Amino acid sequence: QVAVVESGGGLVQPGGSLRLSCVPEGSFFSIYAMGWYRQAPGKQRELVAKITSGGSTNYADGVKGRFTVSRDNAKNTVYLQMNSLKPEDTAVYYCNLGLGTPEGAFDAWGQGTLVTVSS
Repeated sequence: QVAVVESGGGLVQPGGSLRLSCVPEGSFFSIYAMGWYRQAPGKQRELVAKITSGGSTNYADGVKGRFTVSRDNAKNTVYLQMNSLKPEDTAVYYCNLGLGTPEGAFDAWGQGTLVTVSS
């Protein structure tokens, strides 16, 4: 059984920064896809950023130049560095990992971490 654990959310003022972390727990042998999504109140979940196993990244238009997704392969950890935060970035942020497990490929989601941008 595999779980995804996120951390790093919280309350920050506009213009501030936060770093989210995501790490899988349980039995797996590879991470082949990594992404961060968010869902604001009353809105659908949307992609924020993705990073491939080869290190290629892509971002939603609204976060380009402000957010950076990265990975530490040695720690099996994925990060989302968020700078110049805006009130419209307020949302629950979810980590999504594509994992290779003994039972096969597994699409795993974290429980979500709340980011609130407010003065």
